[in-house]
Amino acid sequence: RPRPRQPRPHRPALPQGCSEPAGREPRLRDTPEDICFEATVNAIALHPDRPLLAAGDVDGDVYLYSYSCTEGENRQLWSSGHHLKSCRDVALSQDGQKLFTVSKDKSIHILTVEEGRLETRFPKAHGSALNCVLPIDNNLFATGDDGGALKVWDLRKGDAILEAHQQEEYISAMAVDGNGKILLTASGDGTLGVFNVKRRRFELLSEPQNGDLTSVVLLKRGRKVACGSSEGTIYLFNWDGFGAASDRFALRAESVDCVVPITDSIVCVGSLDGVIRAVNILPNRVLGCVGQHPGEPIEQLALAPARQLLASCAHDQKVKFWDVGGLAGLVVDDYRRKKKRGGPLRALSGKATASGEDFFAGLRD
Repeated sequence: RPRPRQPRPHRPALPQGCSEPAGREPRLRDTPEDICFEATVNAIALHPDRPLLAAGDVDGDVYLYSYSCTEGENRQLWSSGHHLKSCRDVALSQDGQKLFTVSKDKSIHILTVEEGRLETRFPKAHGSALNCVLPIDNNLFATGDDGGALKVWDLRKGDAILEAHQQEEYISAMAVDGNGKILLTASGDGTLGVFNVKRRRFELLSEPQNGDLTSVVLLKRGRKVACGSSEGTIYLFNWDGFGAASDRFALRAESVDCVVPITDSIVCVGSLDGVIRAVNILPNRVLGCVGQHPGEPIEQLALAPARQLLASCAHDQKVKFWDVGGLAGLVVDDYRRKKKRGGPLRALSGKATASGEDFFAGLRD
């Protein structure tokens, strides 16, 4: 004979807004949730080995966060308020143990990543407000200021080993080759500066380009250098041919404010219009939209070590994450089909929205 069914015990309803306490797996996302700040974030950097994000804001505060694709798992690990004015740039050392920060107050701070403890401080490092910092190796790093001055510092000596003032306007960005020998500086005067770190000397300046040069990156296994400009143009230089640009092409974008290489040929570009575009270099194509901070100028982009995640910061006081893992598989050939004007910019990630303008139509080789 079948046994009579036992009545289920009564379970009180959970209060509104509470989730099931047990047996519920946290939701996995394609990308981490946005990280919100109390002030505009000027600069971000991602750790070379771990899911850690450093950020500096206009109030001079510096933060370290751990980020995760598991919902609700982003965590602030520490914050530091040592800078008296806006923190303009942050960078992590190659071994991931030190965080370099530079400020409008002309100071350089070096903090421990684990604790956020101030380890080294150069209070009046430059004569003008500092704008960017770049670690070269575990002992050397470079800084550039609003007046166009460059310094290369040696932590073993605690002082600058190279000082140069060849450019007339602010140094916006820097890059170094794989040997740590040649340092490149992009400037607001439209020139690309070339410096020899090993020999501690200035090499040459390029011809001035139209608009401010805002960014500089190495591509094509170091054979090409790409510079973004405030006019919305990307200028290309051949390695060992820095005197004049070898190629240029204009995006239908208000500006090219920051550039991050995703592969040897594909870069992501941030602009004043808040759109992050993926661009293939040689052949020159706009591939589509990776993400956006709608209507908010993008300050910086940073790529995670596995090259799957891109982080961005903008004037909306948020750091957002974008899935760029699919970009490496895109193949771009020399043949370009004509597109109808007014079509949308292709969305390249799940969170990206297609733009109402056709950025392919305004592209010229």
